[in-house]
Amino acid sequence: MITVEQAIQQLQQALVRLPVERILVAEAVGRCTSSEVNAPHDHPLYDMSAVDGYALASTAQNEWSVVGEVAAGSVFDRALKEGEAVRIFTGAAVPDGADTVVMQEFVERNGDRISHRDDRLRKGSNIRYQAEQVRKGDVLLQPGIALNAAAIGLLASVGVDRVEVAKRPSILVIVTGDEFTDIDRPAPGKIFSSNDVLLVSILSAHAKVEVVHAKDTLASLSEQLKSASGKYDLVLTTGGVSVGDHDLVARVLNDLHAEIRFHGVQQKPGKPMLFAQLGATPIIGLPGNPRAVFVLCYVYVLPFLRAMSGIPWSDSERSPLTEAVEKKGDRAEFRAARVANGEVELLRDEGSHMLRSLVEANALVYLPADREQWLQLDPVQYYLLS
Repeated sequence: MITVEQAIQQLQQALVRLPVERILVAEAVGRCTSSEVNAPHDHPLYDMSAVDGYALASTAQNEWSVVGEVAAGSVFDRALKEGEAVRIFTGAAVPDGADTVVMQEFVERNGDRISHRDDRLRKGSNIRYQAEQVRKGDVLLQPGIALNAAAIGLLASVGVDRVEVAKRPSILVIVTGDEFTDIDRPAPGKIFSSNDVLLVSILSAHAKVEVVHAKDTLASLSEQLKSASGKYDLVLTTGGVSVGDHDLVARVLNDLHAEIRFHGVQQKPGKPMLFAQLGATPIIGLPGNPRAVFVLCYVYVLPFLRAMSGIPWSDSERSPLTEAVEKKGDRAEFRAARVANGEVELLRDEGSHMLRSLVEANALVYLPADREQWLQLDPVQYYLLS
């Protein structure tokens, strides 16, 4: 049995980066940049007004003559002369000759003459200058950046319409077992299938996910694994990875001459976790208990999946505990927690088949195998559930 750190190292060593494709920026949310993205244009593109008001040719007088109007999307047809002003609206190009914009709230207008009462007005006020945020050629994003809404908006604002990203990975989830029942007519001795729904809910934002069910027979599981090999970027199995008579995943992988990189991790929950390579296809075998599936997905599967796309393997964070905690046994533990105001509050501990306390959690605390006690305010490692 290996440690949590050794399991992560094995997964990292087996990583193969996904190929690159060029897609529309509008369709790239959640994807990862595969190359440097440079600005094709300045931002702003020109000097523009930050407010509705009046563009002034100079602030060195008390009154100005209004000689026209300019709205967003249009330009004034000449340069302003000293003592002149134009009515201007947010986002409109500041005319040549103007060096300041005064907000309309501070303006008093009488016919075509204006004055203002803004004591804080200075030369350059309320103007967004060309290239003050980005200059043409600037590096906007480095490789390996996850494209969130802000990044998408930034790229669009400077005229980037396509971006190189890692291919969206494909995942097959193989649910093993004969114990599942129809949700409308529960049968005696059967349970509802939840691991497939749970995994799809976590992973579908990052990958194309398909689900199949395999019966508790060597032939059924072997058929599903052989069919998946070389077809998917990652295969997950749930159930059947322990050492019971009906735990067939390791047996089938051995029969298929897969390379089993590890089987068993010194942790709770998720001790029976398995990692193998079937040809070029990585396979992560998860236990059947839903809490273990949830924890292993966030600690191992999601970081592995994101790293395949070029996003650096996410590190855990550290914050102090709100109260002391004691760990029993020689295995590492992952516990449900809430992180707030820079502190970590552990939630009630539950068995590996239970999910209830995780509903309230926004983090998983990692308690290493080589330590048993933590005092109040001792720092602990945690993974955010985002």
